[in-house]
Amino acid sequence: MATEVTVPVLGESITEATLGEWLKQPGDKVAADEPIASLETDKVSVEVPSPVAGVMGQHAVQVGDTVLVGAMIATIEAGDGAPAVAAAPQPAVLESPVAPAADTPAALSPSVRRAVLEHGVDPATVKGTGKDGRLTKDDVLAAAATPAPVAAPSEPLPVAPSVAAATGRKEERVRMTRLRQTIAKRLKEAQNTAALLTTFNDVDMSAVIAARAKYKDLFEKKHGVRLGFMGFFVKAACLALKDIPSVNASIEGDEIVYHDYADISVAVSSPGGLVVPVVRDADQMSVAEVEKTIGDFGKRAKDGTLKMDEMKGGTFTISNGGVFGSLMSTPIINPPQAAVLGLHRIEDRPVVVNGEIVIRPMMYLALSYDHRLIDGREAVTFLVALKNAIEDPTRILIDL
Repeated sequence: MATEVTVPVLGESITEATLGEWLKQPGDKVAADEPIASLETDKVSVEVPSPVAGVMGQHAVQVGDTVLVGAMIATIEAGDGAPAVAAAPQPAVLESPVAPAADTPAALSPSVRRAVLEHGVDPATVKGTGKDGRLTKDDVLAAAATPAPVAAPSEPLPVAPSVAAATGRKEERVRMTRLRQTIAKRLKEAQNTAALLTTFNDVDMSAVIAARAKYKDLFEKKHGVRLGFMGFFVKAACLALKDIPSVNASIEGDEIVYHDYADISVAVSSPGGLVVPVVRDADQMSVAEVEKTIGDFGKRAKDGTLKMDEMKGGTFTISNGGVFGSLMSTPIINPPQAAVLGLHRIEDRPVVVNGEIVIRPMMYLALSYDHRLIDGREAVTFLVALKNAIEDPTRILIDL
């Protein structure tokens, strides 16, 4: 007797997903609630558990297929497991001219896939140490660090077929992930809908750098997390949002919605692109609580284990391009939010202080905002309030 495995409910307004990876092959023994497949939604990867214990039946869909909520994707047969040699091979990707093999980057978990592509490792040549012989990120990194034997160079398996011209020039076509498609759609919607404008300021990071240097060891010992810059900026932003509530507001139809709380979306890197989990009620948190929350988000974003509920909502966004070396940028708002703060790299620059030229660690700040809701005066005032709090962190402690 076979039990159908269907696509679970994926969250509010999400009706479909892409099958990213089969974790079990036909003939494999499966325990109840054990993940058998991974789905990629607009925001995160979701594992599909087996409803019963038994043996993996045939796959009803292929890697790369779009599946609807409630649709059957496989069956679980009764039994204790059997050799999988008799199982029919499973094609990997639909809608591609040539489907990649099951051990190519397209069939790997998000974090492993990213490592494979970044280091140019051929996954077919790496022995997996994970469950059921699956590749782990550490396997890929170890393979990348091991010198290759002197032999004729071989090309890593491509995600999609490469076309080589007679001159040796190549082109590679890789289908956009569902996450990347969603990012592109939302950013273009923001440009088409909002009256976007960006204002800039700079901030002297001397006081924050000094505070970190003085207290970083005690902070980590007490709270179990490193003292970074984001905790200061999130708390400073919360103070500035109280002073300029329109920056923390949103437009719904012909109404302006003002929020008396600060849910701060923080942009973090994931294998599929930037995602923006939300630090909820950040205005009620301590710097340590903010740092712990952001650190957890960053780790789970890399692992592809963020939950969809953690990326819903948000009243204001902070994006730190400085970690990648950005000097200055004009970030795009995350609708329906009205503003986004862009942070950049810190570098020593000559500035005038009390009539003298001195060298200080400076950072450019950028606030992109919806001019339909936020006036230029309010945007500038917000940045000045933020700048004052960072240059004098005591303001954060006394709510000034």
